[in-house]
Amino acid sequence: MALNAPLVEMTGIAKSYPGVRALDGVDFSLERGEVHVLFGENGAGKSTLISILAGVTTPTEGVIRIDGEEKHFSSVKDARAAGIGAVFQEFSLVPTMTVAENIFLGQEPRKMGLVDRRGMVEEARSLFAGLGFAIEVRRTVISLSRAEQQMVEIAKALHQQAHILILDEPTASLTERETEKLFEFIGQAKARGVGIVYISHRIQEFKAIANRITVLRDGRLIGTIGAENLSETVLVEMMTGRKMDEIYPHIERKTQAEPVLSIRGLKAWGVDGVDIDVRRGEVLGVAGLVGSGKSRTFRAVMGLLPVEGGTVSVHGHDRTGAPTRKLLQDGVFFLPSDRKEEGLLLGASARTNIALSVLNRRETNAGLGLISPGGVKALTSAIGGKVDLSEAFLDRTASKLSGGNQQKILFGKSFGEDYDIYIFDEPTVGVDVGTRAALYRIIKAIAEAGKAVVVISSDLPEAMHLAHRLIVFRNGRISAEFEGDAIQEQAVLGAFFDQERKSA
Repeated sequence: MALNAPLVEMTGIAKSYPGVRALDGVDFSLERGEVHVLFGENGAGKSTLISILAGVTTPTEGVIRIDGEEKHFSSVKDARAAGIGAVFQEFSLVPTMTVAENIFLGQEPRKMGLVDRRGMVEEARSLFAGLGFAIEVRRTVISLSRAEQQMVEIAKALHQQAHILILDEPTASLTERETEKLFEFIGQAKARGVGIVYISHRIQEFKAIANRITVLRDGRLIGTIGAENLSETVLVEMMTGRKMDEIYPHIERKTQAEPVLSIRGLKAWGVDGVDIDVRRGEVLGVAGLVGSGKSRTFRAVMGLLPVEGGTVSVHGHDRTGAPTRKLLQDGVFFLPSDRKEEGLLLGASARTNIALSVLNRRETNAGLGLISPGGVKALTSAIGGKVDLSEAFLDRTASKLSGGNQQKILFGKSFGEDYDIYIFDEPTVGVDVGTRAALYRIIKAIAEAGKAVVVISSDLPEAMHLAHRLIVFRNGRISAEFEGDAIQEQAVLGAFFDQERKSA
C-alpha cells in the first residue's frame, strides 16, 4: 500500500461498445472514510463506471489503482478480492435461502467436515449487531422488505472484508425512516475508514452524507465539487449543460383566494393529520423523502387509499373517501407516479391510451351511443401535437416507447377533459432533460390558464423551481411551508431532515 495514496484512483477510464463511447477518459478517486457521490442523468456513464470498478465489465482504456497498487479486474471475484463490494439496484441474494446462508454463501464455516449452521447463525448475528441492523438471520430473504434485503447485501459485502462500498441508488425504494437508518450506517462506515461510492440523483441527500460530488455527462467528467460548496443550481447546470432558466420556466402566478381543493385533518396510512388548500392559478409544490406521506396524502384524496380521518372537499363539496371516478367527474386529474403499473396500458398503442381519456368528448360521439373512429383519431392526433408525440409515435405500442415518450402519453391524458385541478405525482421520473423541459412547459400552460396545479416530486430542484408555494412532508405530516422568495435551498433541505418547523 502506497503512503497517502487514495483508496481508489481511476485514471483515463474509457469504455466503448459498437458505435457507442459510454465513457471517455474519466478520472475518479475515493479516499478512506469518504462518501463520493456520482451524479448525472440516465446514460451519463455512472453505471458503466461503477460496473468497471466492481469487476462486472472491463475498461477499454485506463488504469485502476487500489491503495496505490494497479489492478486489473476480469471478474466480480477479482474486485471482491481487492476489497470492493457493490450493492446494485438489482440484488444478488437467493430469495429462498436464509439471511445467514446468503451472507456465507460459498464461504460456509465447517465443523468436522460439515456446514456449521449454528456457528453460521451466531456469526451472522454478531455481524448484524455490529452494524446496528435488527434483522433475524434465520428468516428467508423473500420474507424481508426491500430495505432489509439491502441491509443484507451491505452486510454480505462487509463480511467479505470490503473496505470500498458501492451503493447504487440505495434510497430509491426506501421509506423516510429506512433512509435515516441507512444514513446512520453510512456515518458509522465512514468512521471505520470505509470508502463509499454513492450513486444518486437526489440532491437533498448529498448534504446529509456526501464529502464530494462528481458529475458525469455523456460519458465525460464534467467536474468534482466539495459538499461544502454544494449548490443545486450548479449541480443541475453541470448535469444538463443548460442554464437553470432554460430548463425551468417562469410560471406567472394568478392565484384566486378561494381554494378549489381543501384538505382538513386528513389521516390515512402514513398520513397523520394534514391540512392543505389548493387554489386556481397556483402551482403547489409538495416535497419530501420517499415514505414521508406526500404521495399517500393525494392518493387518499383520489380514493386510492382509505381515508381514516379528516375531510376532503372539492369546489366546496364533501368528497371524503369518494371513489376515483367521482373525483374525475368533479374535474380532478391525477397523474400517478408509476406509469407502467397504474398509468398505461403497455400492450396498447399510445393513441389508444390517450383515446381512453377522450371518449366522453362530443368530437368522438357518432350518435346512438357509438364512437366515431375518425373523431377519436383527429382528437388524439391534436393531443399528440400538444405533447410532442408524432403520428408515428402515436401508433406505436406504449411498451416500445422510451420513458420520456411514455410520460408524454400520461400528460396527453390530461387534455382528455377540461379539468380544474391537476395533481402530478413525480411528473418527470425517469425522463431526460429535454423531455422534462417539454413537460414543464405543459404545466406552465395549465397553471397560467387559471387551473390549480399540484406537483409532488422527490426531485428537489423540480419542486422548488416550479412551485409558487412549497410544502415539505416529514413523517406523515407537513414539516414546513414556503412561499415565493422564501423557497430557498438551505431552508427547504433543513425541513427534509429537521424536526417540524413553522411556516416560512
